[in-house]
Amino acid sequence: MAHVFVTRQLPGDALERLAAEHDVEVWPEDMPPPRGALLSRVADAEGLLSLLVDQVDAELIDAAPKLRAVANYAIGFDNIDVEAAARRGIQVGNTPDVLTDATADLAWALMLAVARRIVEAHQDAVGGRWHTWEPQGWVGVDVHGATLAVVGAGRIGRAVARRASGFDMEVVMVDLGDDLHGALERADFVSVHTPLTPETEHLIDADALARMKPTAILVNTARGPIVDQDALAAALHEGRLAGAGLDVTVPEPLPPDHPLYRAPNLLIVPHIGSATATARAAMADRAVDNLLAALDDRPMPYPVQPS
Repeated sequence: MAHVFVTRQLPGDALERLAAEHDVEVWPEDMPPPRGALLSRVADAEGLLSLLVDQVDAELIDAAPKLRAVANYAIGFDNIDVEAAARRGIQVGNTPDVLTDATADLAWALMLAVARRIVEAHQDAVGGRWHTWEPQGWVGVDVHGATLAVVGAGRIGRAVARRASGFDMEVVMVDLGDDLHGALERADFVSVHTPLTPETEHLIDADALARMKPTAILVNTARGPIVDQDALAAALHEGRLAGAGLDVTVPEPLPPDHPLYRAPNLLIVPHIGSATATARAAMADRAVDNLLAALDDRPMPYPVQPS
């Protein structure tokens, strides 16, 4: 029986399966464990179930001499030093596939909400600013028949592209090495789905934003650092971009005085791409499956590899 530290309570019954075979300690608070608490909790742990907000870096790995397995409760793993783990022979896994459709649905929700000014219209309705049917009130842009650039041709990006067929959209898929700027110049909507790597940090920078139409809308449900937020705020404030929807930011959450909060036609939601009961429970199942396999000296079913 191995000691496993879990950095937050999870939905579903996956942790019960884990506790049936191992000694499981779950961080009891709503906020993530502070750095000092995390380092102390992993000192005797053989398994770690981490969230994307937990930095599993070389310092933490050095502080956990017994650690054999890290299961990340996310499809991304940019919070983990995979190379440092590999040097120690520590298996690292993630939770792919199960959040694809949930995140793709959320990307579409953001696109539609920003395009049709849904949140602004709701706020005006409940705030008493809706006085009559107004021919010039809350006018948005068409989604049907528009051109959508999907940046990142992985599972989620392809799922977003499939949904576009129902809107008779022209879809331009953009992967690393493709003509990003050419696609941005054509697009009415841009949806970002590439993983965060050193090559994709600030992929959507001031130059990229300048290539977009002033009538275009940007959606990011991938990782915050892929978009240069200062450049995005400037483009929105100066009217060089029609709107944006963000499920991810850097940091998360943004400080209350961040200029993005004051930008026009911007919708920010708190990283809810995978936030359906089905997806979140399935993520927990896969994370636990990874731990159970690794702690039994078997390969993880959902491993990540060092680059």
